Amino acid sequence: MDTTRIGLDSGAELALSPRVRSWLRRRSWRADDWTASQLAALKGERTVSVVIPARDEEETVGQIVRTIRTALMEEEQLVDDVLVVDSRSRDNTARVAAEAGARVVAQDAVLRPLPDMHGKGEALWKGLAATDGDLVVFVDGDLYDFTAGYVIGLLGPLLTDPGVDYVKGFYHRPLVNGAHTDADGGGRVTELVARPLLNMYWPDLAGFVQPLAGEYAGRRDVLESIPFVTHYGVEVAHLIDLLRWRGLDALAQVDLGMRTHRHQSTQALGRMAGQIMLTVMDRLDRSGRLVTQEAPSTLLAQFRRGSVAGGADRELMVTDLAVRERPPLRTVLPPRSAG
Repeated sequence: MDTTRIGLDSGAELALSPRVRSWLRRRSWRADDWTASQLAALKGERTVSVVIPARDEEETVGQIVRTIRTALMEEEQLVDDVLVVDSRSRDNTARVAAEAGARVVAQDAVLRPLPDMHGKGEALWKGLAATDGDLVVFVDGDLYDFTAGYVIGLLGPLLTDPGVDYVKGFYHRPLVNGAHTDADGGGRVTELVARPLLNMYWPDLAGFVQPLAGEYAGRRDVLESIPFVTHYGVEVAHLIDLLRWRGLDALAQVDLGMRTHRHQSTQALGRMAGQIMLTVMDRLDRSGRLVTQEAPSTLLAQFRRGSVAGGADRELMVTDLAVRERPPLRTVLPPRSAG
């Protein structure tokens, strides 16, 4: 059945491989293809955890938690646990999330014997470790227009198709700059870095609309079996690793509508892009597809405008973008009891 509304009638379709064309038609859905009540009836004995990584998100995290609790835990019994992983926030993120009804854990308090690491992927990995749902949904904590449909949509393929292991969200992503809005201006790192690299080296992933989306869901046994890059390469590494291990047909995507969030500076996006590029090079190296005489430098030099000591009007910043990762969680946690 053709489930998607992604345009596939133009000549551009012919440039895609038959495998990707078939995948787009069979593995792309819309969030409103299901209702919470329909999925709750299909859920059976399975449990669902929602993990929200959050760093300095006091402005938005409370409403996200309240929406999930009201629509998906109280009105419908679709979600069993909503967890906010406080990633070293300097504001009231933890308090706001707890008051809204979330279970809150500090990132560094999970799996305490392990040395601390930094980054978004670390918070996601710790969130996976701190939950026990059979299905796990990840949602970013900085969304302004979050609806329960995000969670419903991501769970739809997992609860209705046993062949799907991992679901990515996609959406319209406007770039708002004062009074000006660019309807398709968001996702700059996706368009400038991630999509070109994936199309070059893993063309089977060319059908993903938002490969770096922070909203996705998976089966616990699958998520616990893959490594988590600790920084911003986590999402692209998931797709590459799962494509190799589970195959394209185990992956799916769902249109979640609109996504508005706080946009990062160009320099912050540069650091994100660097981490994604290093992650891609690491995966190429692991598969024997990268031949270099020496490893790439992980240092990124950037220049920030502003008055600094000595009268200079540019400040040099150097960031180490070295890619680190956590191993598959199942190799760290004790075996789960059968009962």
